[in-house]
Amino acid sequence: MQLFDWIILVVTLLFIVIYGAWKTNGSKNVQDYILGSNETPWHVVGLSVMATQASAITFLSTPGQAYHDGMGFVQFYFGLPIAMVIVCVTFIPIYHKYKVYTAYEYLGKRFDLRTRSLAAILFLFQRGLGTGLTIYAPAIILSALLGWNINYLNIIIGLLVIIYTVTGGTKAVNVTQKQQMFIILVGMLITFFWILYYLPNDMSFSNAMHIAGANAKMDIVNFSLDPEEKYTFWSGITGGFFLALAYFGTDQSQVGRYLSGKSVRESQMGLLMNGLLKVPMQFFILLTGVLVFVFFQFNPVPLNFNPNNKLIVENSPYKKEYHALEKKLELVSEDKKVINLLYIDQLNQDYDNPILRKEMIALSDKEKDLRDRAKEIISKADIHSETNDKDYVFFHFILNYLPKGLIGLLLAVIISAAMSSTASGLNALASTTTIDIYKRNLQLEKSEKHYLNASKLFTLFWGIVAILFACIGTLFENLIQLVNIIGSIFYGTVLGIFLVGIYSKRIQSDAIFFSAIFSQITIFIIYYFAIYIYPSGEEKLGYLWLNFIGAVLTIVIAWLLERLLFKNQKVFVS
Repeated sequence: MQLFDWIILVVTLLFIVIYGAWKTNGSKNVQDYILGSNETPWHVVGLSVMATQASAITFLSTPGQAYHDGMGFVQFYFGLPIAMVIVCVTFIPIYHKYKVYTAYEYLGKRFDLRTRSLAAILFLFQRGLGTGLTIYAPAIILSALLGWNINYLNIIIGLLVIIYTVTGGTKAVNVTQKQQMFIILVGMLITFFWILYYLPNDMSFSNAMHIAGANAKMDIVNFSLDPEEKYTFWSGITGGFFLALAYFGTDQSQVGRYLSGKSVRESQMGLLMNGLLKVPMQFFILLTGVLVFVFFQFNPVPLNFNPNNKLIVENSPYKKEYHALEKKLELVSEDKKVINLLYIDQLNQDYDNPILRKEMIALSDKEKDLRDRAKEIISKADIHSETNDKDYVFFHFILNYLPKGLIGLLLAVIISAAMSSTASGLNALASTTTIDIYKRNLQLEKSEKHYLNASKLFTLFWGIVAILFACIGTLFENLIQLVNIIGSIFYGTVLGIFLVGIYSKRIQSDAIFFSAIFSQITIFIIYYFAIYIYPSGEEKLGYLWLNFIGAVLTIVIAWLLERLLFKNQKVFVS
């Protein structure tokens, strides 16, 4: 990090905070604060929806995911475009028809206050955790970069977001996310082409993809029916579809983005824009990670990408053992470089040499073995250390290989993404707490100013809670998986409630309430016994299936309860 990098980073972040607070200060009522006065045009809705989902975790973890496991993670998003169409056709018109501030307010009109409160509480719990993680992700970067205490960084990043989110509400979130998405897209595009520029001079993009393919990094679609496989076409088109439907249809952090649209049509166009661009965007980010993998076939690579782990070993009795592994890795890296250059020469002569392919794979296996042995040493040096380094791969490349100025821009990209998703999360948490919990439990009617002030106070409250969650955050496989696991545990049940409410007129409040409780408890049990207790890679069920199971369980049990126990309830009339 040079002075120029710091200038770019600090100026970019301060501009976003000051611009957001200045441009949107002065909300007069709750509608202004929560719905942005329903003045948001469709393209801003689309950018805001994309920025909310594209957290720092996306740009920090996704390239590392591709570096280690290849392009298969893109299957996670295969169900998203279909989900966008269903949300546009079904959810958006209903929310506008009932003039709701939050998604859960609709459940109070369709069922009762118990069901509305249950869904709101499930949302508050999982989104509170998720928002904490969006702060924690960039704090990891700056902690390793500056050597600062990670908890101090969690507080600083959280406070930056709180300033403009408390001040301007939804308008501030929408306005700042336009700038953030511009920074994100420009930064990632520049980085992608810079990696290509850094590859050996006679190496084409096609050759780079051949090297990636030889190392099984370009296996994009997996049609396996094995439920233990995390990412397959089938889990993406089913579990991923249900997760996307729940996230965009029932999660207030996204619902709040398109409820602020000028009209039903503007909201729908914004979501369809997201449906068209999201999969290509994720594909591009993963492809950037694959290019980083190709880059490190020709350049030195550390035993563990997490710089903190290196420091832990250096101050332990296992230092010599670790250094011996580093020397072996240096030799493997040299061999990889030679083999890959030979492979490129033969590709340029239109010959894909199978012998060289086998040698490349053998060297990759050697490298993996050395990495695994290094993780064992790190664990012996400090039993509490996190040996998984997927989240540090892209970070390592940024700091060590990008030119002056671009480092600051890429860090601004990652922190801007964190701020955008954190701001949306805080805004949604405050809206839900104010409308679905606080307002409905007040015995006396209060003024608009009272609820406006309450919304601001709850934004501040959830900002503090998110910072606290960030301070106790730990890596689990890697951050992007942790966020999606948390969502998958809760989203299925909540989605099931909404699907019953929208598509079934006969099932009423008692049946859906008890069904949701039973379904959520069942999902906790399934998660514990099929996923949580197993080491990484040995789970008996891919976590994406939790979304599908939770939604189906809620619907089926509600239908059975209505048929068997609650036959005499009135049919809902829209």
